[in-house]
Formats: sequence, structure tokens, C-alpha cells
Amino acid sequence: MTMSTSPPGRSTAATPVAADTVAIKNFAFSPATLRVKAGTTVTWTNQDTDAHTVTSTGPGGPLHSPALATHGTYTHTFTKPGSYAYVCTIHPFMTGTVEVTS
Repeated sequence: MTMSTSPPGRSTAATPVAADTVAIKNFAFSPATLRVKAGTTVTWTNQDTDAHTVTSTGPGGPLHSPALATHGTYTHTFTKPGSYAYVCTIHPFMTGTVEVTS
């Protein structure tokens, strides 16, 4: 029986993922980079016991969640292509990006 494994040192953590959900767990957004098509609604779900936010990093950005308690969710529909960086304002080391394509 043969087993397939990834080469040592290879990480797919930075690879954009095509989906419509982001998990907030272990004080990180997972995936850290999400790729969606314009018109997609993305849902963030807090799986940590601490509260977290989803807040655009730039002025005038579209993401402005309240503090999300455990199992709390936040959704946003991305209508325009672009790269949307965000942060948890409670834990600023937590960052993520949504890449929207046409």
C-alpha cells in the first residue's frame, strides 16, 4: 500500500481557497485567503471561545462586523472585484483577505 504525502516544508496555508465560508478558530481566519466570484456571500463563523470581529483594514472598506461571540456569524456579499483585507480589531494579529474575481 502506498501513501501520498506532501513534500516536507510545503505549506498550502497561503493558497487561496475557492469557497464561501471562513472559520474563526485558534485565533486565526481559516482560510487566511479566500477567492470568490463577484456576487458571492461569504460567511464567517466564530469557533473560538473569545469574541472576534471581521473589519476591513482600509478606510471605507465594506466589512464591519460586531464582536462575534462563540458560534456567532457574520455575512457579507461581495459585489465588486478586488482584494479585501480584513482584521480582528480585538486581536489585530488575526488577518485575512477575500479576493473577488469577476
